[in-house]
Amino acid sequence: MSRRPAIAAALVAVALGCSSDPAPSEPLAADVRAAVAAVEAARGGPQEFFEVTATPQLTNVFVAIDDAGAAVPYVYLDGELQPPAPRLDGAAGHTFTADALDFDDATVLSGVRSDLPAATIDAFSVEGTAGGFVRYVVSVRSEQGGVLDVVVAPRGAVVEVNPL
Repeated sequence: MSRRPAIAAALVAVALGCSSDPAPSEPLAADVRAAVAAVEAARGGPQEFFEVTATPQLTNVFVAIDDAGAAVPYVYLDGELQPPAPRLDGAAGHTFTADALDFDDATVLSGVRSDLPAATIDAFSVEGTAGGFVRYVVSVRSEQGGVLDVVVAPRGAVVEVNPL
């Protein structure tokens, strides 16, 4: 499921129309945990996830269903879980559970902020990897318009930088 830009863009467009509050300036890592907890409460227990992405406006959650052959997308907006979007058949990729989220809310974005102080953080994503592990990816945009995916460690150290 890694990086479904068309789906995420569609969900962002729908959800942004629902909010009247001014948007925060960058994603809140704590919203990842809150969104995961809200999905698990709504679905009645622990779930497997392909990806969770927090943006300044909302958090997208992709829940793996049918032995990870399909996904159900959710939007967590203004502290509330929205109704699920239609299922996405043909999903593929690695999954993870909530207990794999070992990042520090306060520091996970700190390495990017420190190393790229003039850049704008557009998104913080948790993606499933082999064995139920996760990787943390921060999408960053420069003042000149270049975009990078920065892989970070749970405490914020920059591990890898990939230009897009």
